[in-house]
Amino acid sequence: MLKSIISLIIMPIQTWLNYQLLNLQTKNPKSQIMAEKSNEKLFTEFPPVSTAEWEAVIREDLKGADYDKKLIWKTLEGFSVRPYYRSEDLANLETVHVKPGQYPFVRGNHPKANPWLIRQDFEVCLDKPTDANRKALDMLNRGVESLGFKLCSDCEPSFDSISRLLKGIDLAKVEVNFTGGSTTAKALPFIVQYFEQSIVSPSTIKGSIDYSPLTTLALKGKFCCDNDASYEGLINTMNATKKYPNFRIIGVNAHVFHNSGSSAVQELAFGLAMAADYLTNLTDKGIGVEDILSKIKFNFAVGSSYFMEIAKFRAARLLWAKMIEAYNPALKESATMNIHAETSRWNMTVYDPYVNMLRTTTESMSAVLAGVNSLNVLPFDAPFAEPSASSERIARNQQILLREESHFGRVADPSAGSYYIENLTISIAEHAWNLFLEVDELGGFREAFTKGYIQGKINEISAKRDANIASRRETVLGTNQYPNFNEIADLNRVKSEAVIRSKGNKPTDAIVQPLVPYRGAQAFEALRYRTDSSGSRPRVFMLTLGNLAMRRARAQFSCNFFAVAGFEVIDNIGFATVDEGVKAALEAKSNIVVICSSDDEYATLAPEAFEKLSGKAIFVVAGEPACKPELEAKRVANYISVKSNLLDTLIKYQEMLGIK
Repeated sequence: MLKSIISLIIMPIQTWLNYQLLNLQTKNPKSQIMAEKSNEKLFTEFPPVSTAEWEAVIREDLKGADYDKKLIWKTLEGFSVRPYYRSEDLANLETVHVKPGQYPFVRGNHPKANPWLIRQDFEVCLDKPTDANRKALDMLNRGVESLGFKLCSDCEPSFDSISRLLKGIDLAKVEVNFTGGSTTAKALPFIVQYFEQSIVSPSTIKGSIDYSPLTTLALKGKFCCDNDASYEGLINTMNATKKYPNFRIIGVNAHVFHNSGSSAVQELAFGLAMAADYLTNLTDKGIGVEDILSKIKFNFAVGSSYFMEIAKFRAARLLWAKMIEAYNPALKESATMNIHAETSRWNMTVYDPYVNMLRTTTESMSAVLAGVNSLNVLPFDAPFAEPSASSERIARNQQILLREESHFGRVADPSAGSYYIENLTISIAEHAWNLFLEVDELGGFREAFTKGYIQGKINEISAKRDANIASRRETVLGTNQYPNFNEIADLNRVKSEAVIRSKGNKPTDAIVQPLVPYRGAQAFEALRYRTDSSGSRPRVFMLTLGNLAMRRARAQFSCNFFAVAGFEVIDNIGFATVDEGVKAALEAKSNIVVICSSDDEYATLAPEAFEKLSGKAIFVVAGEPACKPELEAKRVANYISVKSNLLDTLIKYQEMLGIK
């Protein structure tokens, strides 16, 4: 995995080096002529191969296998991805002729480099603003350029607490962002008062608060107050910050859809629908579209599908620009999308948490290569604990390494011209736009959400994702595949609330069923947590017999299978006889005995082992042998294989062992 990550890091660097080499050749006519001659010779030796010829070879290699099933990727986003793309697939794509910084900004908002702000968010208790200020200043000294203050929900802000929180922070250089729902609205007057008393020019101050009535609706099933009052509050907030053109106050929080299990297309479509709702209502109240656009910040999550996420952000800018075109803004630059990205919470795990660092690294790469404005990398221990100083440092340094050592900030949109990513961008844009239009036909975001349409669409996809994880069609490293065999949760640090998914019951005062954010790994984490908190650790013994290759392969599979539930697995090289193996299994005080052999040998070995165990342990056959009906007739009832639903099967064995 590290090798693949390094190769992905090197790829954009090589693109940049090639770009620099091209510049040198352009400046040196002689070298350019030599390069052209070299290319001519190269293409003479390797004549072009048509798509038809490629397809003919592929179908021959498939030897009659179904092309679509073997090579076409059916994405959760609702479209198919072909196994390869060629230059001809770019022929009808207008976006490939757009330069960075040009409308419709599919290639980013900047014409040359790829700057982004390294942001770090952290919890702030306004009862102790000095402590938070000290932490913020330390972060700034360690490479952070944008601060995210997550104000506690029960805090009562005051001018004194805000002043102490922001003391010593250079507002001309540092972006300051405040999140926390209703608390940020309460804090805004004091934030503005602090700005007014500073010596910094209002146009220089950058930052945001997260005022978003529709996010409250999405997560709580109701508005914080009456509908109209929520939007009146939005207008008042805009008026209060009018003299600060770079301080954004409308949060389009598309990440809540991602973290509730949505697809990339849904996250984009519903985020745009949310933004359109704000635009429609505020323009109807007489506010100019340019004034509104300067106050909107999009907050997206970054998922694990590397190229899909790059394409998602490119498609987001494209669709937003096309949407704003309908409002006839005075300047096309008004249609640029301000994107803050945060690595996926849905994708993180409690068990084997250091893998989270690999996840957030690739997610960060997707975001910054796609040209986001700012990025917050979640610390690896965020799912189960208050992040430590060490985990926060690692999260910061991931971005710093991408910028300073991998030079991701030096080239604008390195994915431009990629046959695959360009086509992926258009596919996402088309499907997201169609979904957006469906929401619009229902009356916009509020109406669609109140009717349950948006929740239904997201639940449909999240159920598919959950099923894929349960059956291991989708791998969550360290959780449903290749678990850490020796890991046991620290029950003093990891509480049950961290691993058990909320049932999502509708609150009594809600007007509609809200979304319920969760993590994809939680079902397996709850399974393993039950084992860890039961006070016992069942032993699973590998009874390896017969054919060497088959017994080793099946023992390895079975060890991984049962270790997912936190069971202790005892592997073995092999036994000469059934008697020898059964004796060793009983001496090890095994709770489960898994026979691992070849299909042909199971017919005789499995019944013999089952009889000799005499019910002293649960007997399991690794595989789905052709002789299964005969074995079942002899009361051999338990089987595991790649066809097994891992989650359901392990829950069954927990119940058989009395773990609840």
